[in-house]
Amino acid sequence: MSSTAIFNIHLVLGYVACLLAFGTYIFPRLKSMDRFRAHRVIATIHSFRFFGLVFILPGAVGNLPAGFAPFCAWGDFATGVLALAALLTVRIRPLFWSFVVAFNIVGVIDILGDYYNAVRLGLPQVAGQLGSTYIIPVLYVPMIMITHAVALYWLVRPQHSPASALAHDGFAA
Repeated sequence: MSSTAIFNIHLVLGYVACLLAFGTYIFPRLKSMDRFRAHRVIATIHSFRFFGLVFILPGAVGNLPAGFAPFCAWGDFATGVLALAALLTVRIRPLFWSFVVAFNIVGVIDILGDYYNAVRLGLPQVAGQLGSTYIIPVLYVPMIMITHAVALYWLVRPQHSPASALAHDGFAA
């Protein structure tokens, strides 16, 4: 079986496994929380995205296609810093929400750009060069993409009860 086929199987099954785990264990818990707390949990998950810098760490990965690693590394880093900024501003709700929107938009653009660059530059053909970082695209990326989708949906979805939601989120006096 080719490297490309194995990588694609891993990627698809990574999404399936993450969707099953998320739907069974994480999503029910997040749904039971108010919007602020749920987004705070999601921001915590994304605050670890700084480790995407490993793609430009000399010796950490093999010879990846030129141009793939920098976009991937810096996009993850920017998303992680924005998520950390959201967590650091939880007491200043308007600022918190601005960072939540920012890290989700930057994060989705990063992941979609990484997928585009991976296909365009032939990463699946040399996926073995990822070494120990192979787990990032096949397990971690599906989970963070799922959490981005949920977070963005919740950001644009209207609240069920505006008065109680505002009170829970701290916007009301």
